[in-house]
Amino acid sequence: MAIDDKTIEEFLKSEVKINDYNPMLKALWYDGNGNWVKAHDQVDSLEGKEAARIHAYLHRKEGDLWNADYWYRRSGESRPELSLEEEWRELLLRYMQ
Repeated sequence: MAIDDKTIEEFLKSEVKINDYNPMLKALWYDGNGNWVKAHDQVDSLEGKEAARIHAYLHRKEGDLWNADYWYRRSGESRPELSLEEEWRELLLRYMQ
């Protein structure tokens, strides 16, 4: 299942709702709005596979593949063979449900 552009646009414009989001969605919101540092801050000190999965994506986006692979392993997954945009979309779909 994919996520459509309208849903993404609405999500990224939903600044009022950000306080209602869990840390994974907050991280994706900040990243999608161009603030990698704030996105990373959302998951940097969290435990658990969900936070590790977002953390992995963010380090992959940063270009730090060694660190990204560490976080993918912590999440119980491996680095996907997707573009960063496709991975972001898949994560958004996963955590919006």
